[in-house]
Amino acid sequence: MPSVTQEAAIPDSALARAITEYIRDTETELLFNHSSRVYQFGALAGVKRGIKFDRELLYAGAMFHDIGLMPSHSSPGERFEVDGAHAARDFLRSHGVPEEDAYTVWTAIALHTTPGVPQHMHPVVALVTAGVEMDVLGLTYAQYSAAEREAVVAAFSRSPNFKEDIIQAFYDGIRHKPDTTFGNVKADVIADKEPHFHRGNFCSVIRCSQWSS
Repeated sequence: MPSVTQEAAIPDSALARAITEYIRDTETELLFNHSSRVYQFGALAGVKRGIKFDRELLYAGAMFHDIGLMPSHSSPGERFEVDGAHAARDFLRSHGVPEEDAYTVWTAIALHTTPGVPQHMHPVVALVTAGVEMDVLGLTYAQYSAAEREAVVAAFSRSPNFKEDIIQAFYDGIRHKPDTTFGNVKADVIADKEPHFHRGNFCSVIRCSQWSS
């Protein structure tokens, strides 16, 4: 891939190939390409910041981070991030990855929509979120060269209406369990699509508890 350093390339390993095959067969093209870009932007962020990271684990975290949006991996009542984290951990365990490493990937996926925390954690946790924040929110857009951005998008295209498409994909994946978005940025997605949505309120939970004062 031109303009993307080899240090940030997708790993050429049996595990990475198995991940690619599994996610391509499970997710929509929109989510597969998005997840691939998340890996690439996260890996590039690691190189730019001088962070040592395991490319296989980062690839697993990036590629599985949205699988909980798919009906085949969506539980009735867990946050979609947790569904994806469980799926990744199970997959990695089945491929002989040590529990400690599988748990690192679990954590990276579970926390990827929790702003302000992942950047202080394990490199894989930090860089999955860095990739998400670049590809979805564009928070660090200027930190990547035009050549880097163009190379990533050339390899894993953004749909012509990606911004709205990804919001719709989020909504489609969580609309059946809106209560799981309490205290979560995904509550904004439900509210955007359902103007009459009444989101949970932290202060109301406190005031309505069984404590007398």
